[in-house]
Amino acid sequence: MTNYNKIIAGLKKISNKERAEIQQRFFKTGPGEYGEGDVFIGVKMPQQRLITKKFINTPVSDLERLLDSKVHEHRMIALLIGVLQFEKGNEKQQKQIYTFFIKNSKKINNWDLVDVTVPRVIGKYLLNNKSEKEILYKFSKSKNLWQKRIAIISTFAFIRNLDFQDTLKISKILLNDKHDLIHKAVGWMLREIGNRNRDVEEKFLKIHYKTMPRTTLRYAIEKFPEKLRKNYLHGKI
Repeated sequence: MTNYNKIIAGLKKISNKERAEIQQRFFKTGPGEYGEGDVFIGVKMPQQRLITKKFINTPVSDLERLLDSKVHEHRMIALLIGVLQFEKGNEKQQKQIYTFFIKNSKKINNWDLVDVTVPRVIGKYLLNNKSEKEILYKFSKSKNLWQKRIAIISTFAFIRNLDFQDTLKISKILLNDKHDLIHKAVGWMLREIGNRNRDVEEKFLKIHYKTMPRTTLRYAIEKFPEKLRKNYLHGKI
């Protein structure tokens, strides 16, 4: 039995119908919603991580099969195994996993799949291979929601390294995006910059805060002192 089949069987054994129904609603899988068509089987993240560690040596060909699945947990397992392989791999192996993520970026198609895995693979790889960062700018201008979220969330790896410029540039590109999940992602990354350097974040905000989506602004200033936060919300900066 291949690792692919073992993973599918293992997940099925610990699936939970009631939990799956809750997840279906939480991750907006209904018609016209951002997660339309996503299928959950009700496996908790700690359980998924245990399976991930057990099958860390799964070949990329099996990971691709898992990522082709409509089942959310199958795709998450594929990506989590990819993260572990990347973190433990040599330069050649890291390149292979990075390429796997980029090639299949449109299948990383819910916000948790992006947020949990992308900074640790795409972000980390590009932090060490700066000449290839143009892919993030290409994704930021994509019509695909998930590629746009990948573009901004990948820069979390840069922020953690106190490198803010790409986050700010991509945030500016995405400021006029219409989707709430992009508003939240941009605001979150701006807040993470501010957690490390308030001056850098405020320099950006003072230029854009009056025209950026309200959700983005609220996320960006969430950790500000109350008086300063209210001044931004009321346009008194």
